[in-house]
Amino acid sequence: MAGPDAFHPDLSDGQPLRHRVHHVKAGELDGGTSQTGGMQRFAAISGASVGSEKLWMGETHVGPGVASANHHHGDSETAIFVRSGHPEFVFHDGVAEVRIRTGPGDYIFVPPQLPHREENPDAGESAVVVIARSTQEAIVVNLDRLYPL
Repeated sequence: MAGPDAFHPDLSDGQPLRHRVHHVKAGELDGGTSQTGGMQRFAAISGASVGSEKLWMGETHVGPGVASANHHHGDSETAIFVRSGHPEFVFHDGVAEVRIRTGPGDYIFVPPQLPHREENPDAGESAVVVIARSTQEAIVVNLDRLYPL
């Protein structure tokens, strides 16, 4: 049977960032991430902030009446939780543009390499979404236009 210290490793001096639990407070998000015109991204969990190797998490703010530039996120899968507002997610399905209107509590999945943009058609309210990605940094490839894969 394992002793009490088996479940409480010594994390003092020299242990890598990834061998401890991290608490990132709301006011500590990092705006120094890759950006796309029309939106602001803030990192909470990343390789730089907590030593993650396979995950990035943060939030994006899209102001009232604003649309982001077209972009994709490389090989990263992206999961989105709508915290506030009614953002719309726009992509091209190979035939036409598709627009998905969302509201607070909704979830969106964006596959790797898929060109898309976020829009906030509400002239009076910002849209805020929480994002999780399958890479430790926020990969952003800005594009001139939407196009089908």
